[in-house]
Amino acid sequence: MTVTEPPSATSDRTHVWQAPDALRRTDPQIADVLAAEAARRRESLQMLAGENTASQAVLAALSGPLVDKYAEGYPGRRHHTGCAAADAAELLAVGRAKELFGADHANVQPYTGTTAMLAAYAALLCPGDRVLAMSLQHGGHLTAGSRANFSGRWFQFTGYGVRRSDGLIDLDQVRDLARRERPKAIVAGGISYPRDIDWAAFREVADEVGAYLIADAAQILGLVAGGVLSSPVPHADVVVGATHKMLRGPRGGLLLCTAELAERLDRAVFPFTQGGPSMHEVAAKAVALQEAAAPEYADYTRAAVDNARTLARDLTEQGLRPLTGGTDTHLVTADVSSLGVSGREAERRCAAVSILLGKCALPYDTAPPAEGSGVRLGTGCVTTQGMGTAEMGEVARLVGRALRDSEGSAELAAEVRGLALRSVPKW
Repeated sequence: MTVTEPPSATSDRTHVWQAPDALRRTDPQIADVLAAEAARRRESLQMLAGENTASQAVLAALSGPLVDKYAEGYPGRRHHTGCAAADAAELLAVGRAKELFGADHANVQPYTGTTAMLAAYAALLCPGDRVLAMSLQHGGHLTAGSRANFSGRWFQFTGYGVRRSDGLIDLDQVRDLARRERPKAIVAGGISYPRDIDWAAFREVADEVGAYLIADAAQILGLVAGGVLSSPVPHADVVVGATHKMLRGPRGGLLLCTAELAERLDRAVFPFTQGGPSMHEVAAKAVALQEAAAPEYADYTRAAVDNARTLARDLTEQGLRPLTGGTDTHLVTADVSSLGVSGREAERRCAAVSILLGKCALPYDTAPPAEGSGVRLGTGCVTTQGMGTAEMGEVARLVGRALRDSEGSAELAAEVRGLALRSVPKW
């Protein structure tokens, strides 16, 4: 696969990538793999809700001299010498996270959002404790009690859900379950819920039953930073985030908490749940957090939400049914069953023409979880690519055509590629 030259762009967030000479000489096979991935991203519609496009500055930090530095511990308390630069990078990342989100304390070491959630549980819970969280079928993450995950094996989970009538979180159910189960912690948020969350209401329930409140903000923390969603920070004891989604940083996790829990949370990250941090990722997180503090980033988050709302409306015209009737975020979760396909088949048909989206189960779904009746789309990446509301109608039409085409036509694939290539990165 060859890399196609992009149109003239005003942003450094293009996926045109050239292998450094050292890599080309040492390992041309990996150089070819990476070039093919760069071309795939540039020539497809990236609608996966959990992905985005990091800047050249973030990529530069990732490949910098901290990539192989071992720095177990925390700034000023490392288990190895030669950590002055590592300390400086981590302190910058922590300070920027605290300022951006108005948090008392931040930990930037978690490798992923999942390990960040593991650390949150480790800081607040003991094995066997009860936890109330959004059920997986209704949009909760695997860390909300899946038996395939540590959470479902170590803790006793009860799942709350959304109302059948409108798809919104049933806060009456949350309160009733909390009173009955008396959980040690309540987890607010999930991975497929497209609406702003009433954090204050969750705090009220948590206080009533004496529970900690953990905010699962991995999907939407970037939108909080941009000011388009309400912040969980004033209400939650611990906020769990990811830096590679709407924050557009490197793959990794982020934790925010109250001053009272700072030491417990830090010890839960290291040495309890992980070893030395990936310092190049910490440095790259610092870069992404600085980028997220710029006015242009707030504009980007507003554009991503506008695109998602437009996409939800236009997908309705294609026969899909967006859950909750729309979205407040970059997420659109939609029922595809009226088109005679499962979520899994919808994912396959779209992938065949280079539209990348994800299958998902829906609340009250009768289809097997592996098939699902829904798809989850995100506008974070296509907004970074430069697409606006004018393009969302075209995206919806291409999705609709892909779902009606069991094999995927070369003509449709060419239209998808053309739309991707003519988009000019703006943010």
